[in-house]
Order: sequence, then structure tokens, then C-alpha cells
Amino acid sequence: MSAPSASLAERYAHWIGRRTVREDVVSRRLLDEYRATFGDALAEAPVPPGVFWCLAPEIVGAGDLGGDGHPRLGLFLPDLPFERRMWAGGEVVLHGAFAAGDGVTKTSVIESIAFKDGSTGPLCFVAVRHAYAVGDRVVVTERQDIVYRQAGTRRPDPAQRPSDRPAAAFREVRTATTTQLFRYSAMTFNGHRIHYDVAYATGVEGHGGLVVHGPLQATLMLNLAARAAGREPARFAYRGLAPLHAGESFAVEADWTEDGEMALAVRPEAGGVSMAGTASF
Repeated sequence: MSAPSASLAERYAHWIGRRTVREDVVSRRLLDEYRATFGDALAEAPVPPGVFWCLAPEIVGAGDLGGDGHPRLGLFLPDLPFERRMWAGGEVVLHGAFAAGDGVTKTSVIESIAFKDGSTGPLCFVAVRHAYAVGDRVVVTERQDIVYRQAGTRRPDPAQRPSDRPAAAFREVRTATTTQLFRYSAMTFNGHRIHYDVAYATGVEGHGGLVVHGPLQATLMLNLAARAAGREPARFAYRGLAPLHAGESFAVEADWTEDGEMALAVRPEAGGVSMAGTASF
């Protein structure tokens, strides 16, 4: 790690271990909204996989929002000098199941902060550990990886070409509409402007259009894995690789591996992979 990165790491070290606790309910309304948003992509279950990503979001007034629509840095996450943020990936462990009406306590702890030099400039990776509990029973634990970059840099969409790889054992072609993005943002109380403000997404952050949420793509992979296997995974890891845009046709794919896991991917029609994942049962 370079000297400037080491200095930054020391500056924000006191944020490591910072804890936030929020409460929510797995309401009938949330479940109805969730099913209406994802339709036949969901696995059959009283509470379909991935609902936890909609629970206990960060809620602040308009005066505490940053220019990107997220709660401003310094409230829940470090007041970093990098203003552009994206989900980089994460890992989920499913210990049990939620039931409709459950009161859920979400405890979030900042686990690590790391500064690195990327191809487009300096980056910061923040790992946050979430635990979702119903009473004394932990139902889901999650490590969420968030990447930050400087406001003056743009994330170019990589050139992608169709692949002639063998067809996946399980494959569904879908398109994320602007309505679906709006509904998912509403359920998760996610104000990030890249999901609904075209001028901001393209002109400020340099994307090729409105960006499909990382957890929306992860939800599609998680539910395909559950439907293909006939049961919900015990562990699910995912990693964002490239932006996926609203209106762009894409395939959600799953294949069993030799070691009994399931390899997952979201593949835009133009080629490449926007998100990859692995499910263990």
C-alpha cells in the first residue's frame, strides 16, 4: 500500500467497528410489492429469497442526502473523499427463513476499510457486516462490499462481445424496465440517482443509461438458484463486474459445478458478464 493510502487508512480507522441498529417488519404489503416487482422470477416460498435486501434501509431527510441521492457520507458510512459509490459484491449466509409478520432487527457493523489504486484512479473498498434477526434468532448474515471512486472519474462501460460458450443448464432471458427499477428503488428506499435520473447517470457518472441495481441482479440469481435446486441456498456469494442498463436484454444463468455448487451469472445480450455468483447448498 502506498504512503498516501496508508495515511488515508489511518485517518478512517476509527470507523471500523461502528454499529447501526434498525428495525423493520416483513409486512404483507412488502411481500405483495416484492412479488409484483419480480413476478415469475421468484422461488415459491412464504417469504421469497432476497426480501431481506428490502428491510431496514437507511432513512434520512432530504437535507441529509448527498449529491448522488444516497445519505451523505459521514452519517452511516465514512466521510470519504470519494463520492461515487457502487455495490462491488458480497456474501450471504442463510441460517433460516423469515415468516410474514416477523419483526426484524438489522445490525450493521463496518468491518474493514481499504484504499487501493485502480486503473481509473484511487478507490476505497468498505465492507459492512449485516445481521438480520427475529428475536434472538439470526436468520441472515451478510457481508456487503461497497466501492468508492472520486467524483472526477468515470466508470467506462467495457466493450463486450457475444460469447459462443455452451448453453447453461438453467437460463432465463429478461429485461429490467424503468418501472421495475423504480419499484425496487421504492421498496429499498434507495435514492441513488443512477437508477432513475438518466441525465445524472450518463452525464455525471458516465454510465450508458440507467443502471440496474446490484441487489436486483443478485435477487434474480438467488431465486434462479433456489428454483433450479428446489431449495434455498445455504450460502450465496456475488460480485459485480460491469454495469447493466435498463431496457437491455440479459440472461440469468445457473450451472451445477463438479463440487456440487452452483455457478451463476447475469449476461447482457451484448456479451460479457455484469454479475457473477456462487450458491452452496
